[in-house]
Amino acid sequence: MSGKREALAAFVEAAAKEFGVPGVAVAVLIGDEEIHVSQGVTNVDHPLPIDEHTLFPIASVSKSFTATALMRLVEQGRIDLDAPVRRYVPELRLADEESAARITVLNLINHTAGLDWNLVDADEGDGSLAAFVGQLDRLPLIAPPGARASYSQAGYNLLGRVVENVTGLPFEQALADLVLEPLGLSDTVFDLDDVVVRRFAVGHNRAEDGSLTLARPWKSRRAGLRGNNPGGGVVSSASDLLRWARFQLGEGEGLLTAETLRRMQEPTVELRGSTLGDAFGMGWFLRGVEGVRTVGHGGSGNGQFAELLLVPERDFAVVSLANCGPEGYQFNQAVLKRALELFLDVVEREPEPLPYDEQRAREVAGRYEIDAMNLDIALEAGRLTLAVGIKPEIRAASDVEMPPDYPAAGIGFLPGDGDEYIVTEGGLKGQKGFFSRADDGTVTGVDLAGRLFTRS
Repeated sequence: MSGKREALAAFVEAAAKEFGVPGVAVAVLIGDEEIHVSQGVTNVDHPLPIDEHTLFPIASVSKSFTATALMRLVEQGRIDLDAPVRRYVPELRLADEESAARITVLNLINHTAGLDWNLVDADEGDGSLAAFVGQLDRLPLIAPPGARASYSQAGYNLLGRVVENVTGLPFEQALADLVLEPLGLSDTVFDLDDVVVRRFAVGHNRAEDGSLTLARPWKSRRAGLRGNNPGGGVVSSASDLLRWARFQLGEGEGLLTAETLRRMQEPTVELRGSTLGDAFGMGWFLRGVEGVRTVGHGGSGNGQFAELLLVPERDFAVVSLANCGPEGYQFNQAVLKRALELFLDVVEREPEPLPYDEQRAREVAGRYEIDAMNLDIALEAGRLTLAVGIKPEIRAASDVEMPPDYPAAGIGFLPGDGDEYIVTEGGLKGQKGFFSRADDGTVTGVDLAGRLFTRS
């Protein structure tokens, strides 16, 4: 195993240099053995070496913690997955009353509630989860409950409000009581007061001239705002995330039954043409890689990227944390692929796109949007490109810095029904998605990263 440890360390060092990431933390669990590899510094202006206990905001990997806490309450008989959310959050109001009455807890946990991605301007009030949920009547609905999967941060924040109301505790304290403290996850926290007394990685964003700027705010939103904590507010370390993976691969340690852990890792709804996976479980993306079943979740914050991947049948897990955007995403994907190859002999092969087709390209060209972002598909000199970024009016109105946009990058259609695509270059290279059509064949939307962008 020492040879593989050395090979992983050499790859991490080379990949961090290739992608220009200042600091990374990588960890592998294989059977009972743990391997930790750290590289670089926490902050280019005030550098400290990164190690396995350095804290990173893990963004949407937080959803695996929220789902697990909720499933503890399910096992205790305090929550019914098939019950309407209003049983636990009677104050819920949405843009459509029928949807508000019909959405179940399961719809939230597996992203089938029909809620758009998120509220991006919900910082009014006291920053609490209750205040966030109180504004959900402004969130667009993209489908009836249960009709389709579409990844929703707002849905998981609402799930956190379910936990608050059932336990009578702030979400952060409930998660600590239900999950973090029993498992000894002492480096897994929310509040910046708990972060600054430990070593932590600062995010970096790369400007057009290649220079790095320190990311502010440290998370995706200002300190003290709690409304997005269930969907993306957890802070953790490579060491704690590996312990988290060991729990998820194990027998429940008296917190959950092994049966419930396995149930969370089983498909509840299929995904089409998505890099995220082939299906949603509960709190997890499920994906087959060359015949091997994987369970995982990624997260992207302000100049910070996180990945956690489990292979249950092989008692294997890999964690990758990187403090630079957008290259941190590419770094993490490279690490996951190399770890699967090095330790499990699983070699993932990317699909080859079809040759450029002008007619098909013209069908899909146009602007698509969600509440926070625009996605532009354009024809450029005999190729099709995809650009995605925060809406200019939202960026202009924000009093905090936001991550840079993803400039136009080439995409290609994949073999099959002709509506699936892959990004072939740039910061989103390797991302897959698909175009959706109305009954008359008109292209009405595009899925990227599990989210439906509707044609303008």
